[in-house]
Amino acid sequence: MDLPPFQTLLDHHGRDVHRFLIASVGPTDADDCYQETWIAALRTYPSLQSASNLRGWLLTIAARKAIDAHRARGRRAVPMAEPPEVSFTPRELADDLWSAVRALPAKQRAAVVLRHVLDAEYPAVAATMGVSEAAARRSVHEGLKRLREEHGHAWTV
Repeated sequence: MDLPPFQTLLDHHGRDVHRFLIASVGPTDADDCYQETWIAALRTYPSLQSASNLRGWLLTIAARKAIDAHRARGRRAVPMAEPPEVSFTPRELADDLWSAVRALPAKQRAAVVLRHVLDAEYPAVAATMGVSEAAARRSVHEGLKRLREEHGHAWTV
């Protein structure tokens, strides 16, 4: 099969790809998607099996990059004129919380800290503690239950 040089492909279809992306994702994200489209195309171009519809192939890549951009848009931080008021826990309350956590039985303390301070998933908590996943879940549950019973609902982690 005889593929044209990649630069020729870029010269012939670059404008169409860019216009497609502007229409799909808007002018702000179009340049990034355009660049990602051509990088993806360059990576797979040498192994391309058919040169019969190169424009369609490029627009398919661009469409997928546009979908990725739409998905990423949902994960981006939203700029705000004024940040919201944040109320911090007073130092005494935080000290009381850590004292209460330290007073838990060893297994419950370890499970609560691994799960809610280190944000470990239950399989990782279980592996770290050398217990089954069910036992890890139970230890977290019992530790939180004890904190709530002894210190009220303000201790919900």
